[in-house]
Amino acid sequence: MRQLVVDTETTGLNPKTGDRILEIGCVELVNRRLTGRNLHYYINPERDSDPGALAVHGLTTEFLSDKPKFAEIVDELRDYIGGAEIIIHNAAFDLGFFDAEFERLGLPNFMSHCNGLIDTLLQAREMFPGKRNSLDALCERLGVSNAHRTLHGALLDAELLAEVYLAMTRGQESLVIDLMDASPGSGEAHSARVALHQIELTVLAASSEEQALHDGLLDELDKSIKGTCVWRNAPDTGHEAGTPS
Repeated sequence: MRQLVVDTETTGLNPKTGDRILEIGCVELVNRRLTGRNLHYYINPERDSDPGALAVHGLTTEFLSDKPKFAEIVDELRDYIGGAEIIIHNAAFDLGFFDAEFERLGLPNFMSHCNGLIDTLLQAREMFPGKRNSLDALCERLGVSNAHRTLHGALLDAELLAEVYLAMTRGQESLVIDLMDASPGSGEAHSARVALHQIELTVLAASSEEQALHDGLLDELDKSIKGTCVWRNAPDTGHEAGTPS
């Protein structure tokens, strides 16, 4: 299962009035694991950024003047995204810009090259109704550190969004997930299951010295409350000591 977390920076808010993409960041996940095979472009948008957009991304016309134009990177981009499931926060925004760029070059739209779309903004609104669901808000809510983020950047935001997406979709996972076959060529990695009854858990029983220390602590508790502490009255679970329940 190959997924790409994608983000862009643009010269403004509306591709229909001529705003262009000036940065693309893509982070690859295979079977929910970061591969490090990411893609990142700075692009000469052939126009200035709006002041508001420039304040967000900080990428000046001078900095971008010697970068490749979109037409020069589009073939590599199409090869990279081919067949992948795409993950975007507020997908309508980014896809609107991608489609405008592709249309300008006479190419099929962005998603025609891909295999499915996940919009994490819509996903977050379902999970956290009535709350702020910006990328920054989700990072704070889900414990994803964005302290190193001072300006928006496509690759940095894609990396943050990848962590947010994994946190949002992790659910009640256990440590046995690492036993799953995660090899990209297996063909069955995405549907592998772990038989929990086949897992042997190591049980470390308390030594006689540790048990004596434990009993001594309970004696101290009994003295402090002038009675019997609750741990002396624990119900019998029907399991012998050292046997996992």
